[in-house]
Amino acid sequence: MVEPRSGILNLFLLAAVLIFASPAALARSDAPFLIAHKKVSLTRLKSGVERVSVSIDLYNEGSSTAYDVTMNDDSWSQDMFDLVSGRTSKTWEKLDGGSSASHSFVLESKARGMFHGSPAVIKFRVPTKASLREAYSTPILPIDVLADKPPEKKFEWAKRLLAKYGSLVSVLTLVGLFIYVIATPSKSSKKKR
Repeated sequence: MVEPRSGILNLFLLAAVLIFASPAALARSDAPFLIAHKKVSLTRLKSGVERVSVSIDLYNEGSSTAYDVTMNDDSWSQDMFDLVSGRTSKTWEKLDGGSSASHSFVLESKARGMFHGSPAVIKFRVPTKASLREAYSTPILPIDVLADKPPEKKFEWAKRLLAKYGSLVSVLTLVGLFIYVIATPSKSSKKKR
């Protein structure tokens, strides 16, 4: 039979491991700690053609330098996309602690449909280790390539203006109303004359 104390002790040990093995604790150690953020934006050029701009920002949040940094994003199917500019992979000789690097490329769609991309893979070498370490970028949300977008509704511009300047208009209206009430003579003062 398991004692209640051992369950609490196990829970305490698990919490301690999670706290001390957190990314923030790893970043404070004397090793590189790479974080990669992948962003995608769609631009419709003409009917049947859409450009996909991919940008990957790489941050070394650790205190030491990462060497032989290689980023590879080969999740883009050649059946769905053509590479227009840039490359899907990039290599840096080193990435110093506290610094960042960025890479971008542009694709053009060939086919319509949902695309589920995977994270980019980053490999790097730590000076004290012979083997390569691996990190992954943030994943992207599924993108609907060449999706039928509904036409912009009437008064959409008015809603945007109201959202942007609505509070300013309401304050100016209240100030104007206050000035009108103060400046306009009341009816009771007319009757006394």
